[in-house]
Amino acid sequence: MARSHRFSYRFSNRLLLLILLTFETAQRPTTADPNDEACLKNLRQSLEDPASNLRNWTNSVFSNPCSGFTSYLPGATCNNGRIYKLSLTNLSLRGTISPFLSNCTNLQSLDLSSNQISGVIPPEIQYLVNLAVLNLSSNHLSGEIPPQLALCAYLNVIDLHDNQFSGQIPQQLGLLARLSAFDVSNNKLSGQIPTYLSNRTGNFPRFNASSFVGNKGLYGYPLQEMMMKSKGLSVMAIVGIGLGSGVASLMISFTGVCLWLRFTEKKMIEEEGKISQSMPDY
Repeated sequence: MARSHRFSYRFSNRLLLLILLTFETAQRPTTADPNDEACLKNLRQSLEDPASNLRNWTNSVFSNPCSGFTSYLPGATCNNGRIYKLSLTNLSLRGTISPFLSNCTNLQSLDLSSNQISGVIPPEIQYLVNLAVLNLSSNHLSGEIPPQLALCAYLNVIDLHDNQFSGQIPQQLGLLARLSAFDVSNNKLSGQIPTYLSNRTGNFPRFNASSFVGNKGLYGYPLQEMMMKSKGLSVMAIVGIGLGSGVASLMISFTGVCLWLRFTEKKMIEEEGKISQSMPDY
């Protein structure tokens, strides 16, 4: 009986100790992935925040930005303790995009749209191999679009409209099989639109003219088709104007001829009257 009592006592103590250890582990803050910490810290340093929208982006939070699926950073979303999504849109941010952003290797969505960010897209972005959405639209970004973006094989969305990108659209981007939304309108791009971005799917182009307009040096299908339609309308307008002016000219000419004939006829009658009066009677 005493032996059974001692066994029960020891079992209870061990169970209590196990519960306390489990509770302590659950309460203990998890440390951030060192790559995520470097990513967030350097991104914050590269961005200017005149409106203080990122005031909670501090080193103490970078060391522990996530708790499971909960994020302690405004604009960030976590997934299993890793930075999964960054959405810092319309925050009046300036500065540049840090190449250390590539350290957020679990990042699947990056949205820095509608700010005043300048500089280039760092080629290191190629290391974001899980990236599905890239929206850098409505900023002051310049330089060439890095062909390394094609190494982000899961990209579904590339939105770069309303920036100052120059050079050609990389041919490699046409190889992104999952790409369903693409917009580089209103930049300073030039050269021919890559074939694989303008291929037809059935009777429709993969991306229509609205994805490419606003780039003076850019040409090729589907912009070429839009220009042809525009030229066709212009030709029709010119022909219409020509026909209209021709008909008007013809009417004016016809009226002038009629007036001239009437005037001539009247004059002849008057002359005949004068002659008949001057002729002697026989």
